[in-house]
Amino acid sequence: MISRRHLLLSAAALCAVPALPGTGLADTWPSRVVKVIVPYPPGGSTDITARLVGEKIAPLLGQPVVIDNRPGAGGNTGMEAAARSAPDGYTFAVATTAHAINMTLFTNLAYNILDNFEPVALLTENPLMLVVPASSPFKSVKDLIAAAKAQPGGINFATSGVGQSTHLAAELFASMAGIKMTHVPYKGSAPAIADVIAGHVQLIFDTTQSALPHVKDGRLRALGVTSAERIPLAPDVPTIAEAGLPGYEATAWNGLVAPKGTPAPVVQRMNADVVKVLALPDVKARFAELGAICPPSTPASFRTYIEDQITKWGKVVKESGARAD
Repeated sequence: MISRRHLLLSAAALCAVPALPGTGLADTWPSRVVKVIVPYPPGGSTDITARLVGEKIAPLLGQPVVIDNRPGAGGNTGMEAAARSAPDGYTFAVATTAHAINMTLFTNLAYNILDNFEPVALLTENPLMLVVPASSPFKSVKDLIAAAKAQPGGINFATSGVGQSTHLAAELFASMAGIKMTHVPYKGSAPAIADVIAGHVQLIFDTTQSALPHVKDGRLRALGVTSAERIPLAPDVPTIAEAGLPGYEATAWNGLVAPKGTPAPVVQRMNADVVKVLALPDVKARFAELGAICPPSTPASFRTYIEDQITKWGKVVKESGARAD
């Protein structure tokens, strides 16, 4: 016969066993404010994306969503802070193309975008636009490639900074076209595109959001977009692939991640709510105005996406010789 003492000890042991991950969590989370770290200053495309999604997802979560801007070090400052945060489901971060690039660009990162984070959901993909001054002799992608082949290193291109998507998109273009161009880095997109408009630099790969207004007012000429398909905002602008460089594609993306160890039910719930928000007509329309698309994703598919981006841009970084340490 089992003794009463044995029963009590067994019951105590069962009570001491931690609850299985996620047991009841989907019903109780979140119970307080959810923070999203944006590793860039307010007002940029990543910040705009985070705030729009945060505003729309808050009612679904039943809690406020606070955006915490932590700019610095090419997006690394904010990601380091996010990696150190408790994996309790109350801190998330927005990762970008730069964080996939930084895996190769920096030799001593204090975080690993895959090892230290749980991918949650892809938020947006933004094609870049290859633009030249309105007075440029280059009327097409083929014109540009021909000129660059005739004078190796003689064509210069502006970027928003070393290792940014605007830089690596140009390096990928040069690599695939078999040409050499000279990199002229700036501290941000605004001064870079201003010098292209003024004719001080011959071209730039910039976000559609930044470049298109200047194309429409006649100060810049668009030679192509970096996406696989033409974009609704500029249907007359060909893709770079169809304009003379088959197979070329480069996009700037934003995605939601959580500190490693964040409970799977939280990640799954946040993913489901993000997908719902991105499918809202007004959200899709707003992002379309910014030249962005919002493809649905799962945590698993987003992890694969990040892995592919690290491989793709790592090759470009190595071939270009770019370093940011």
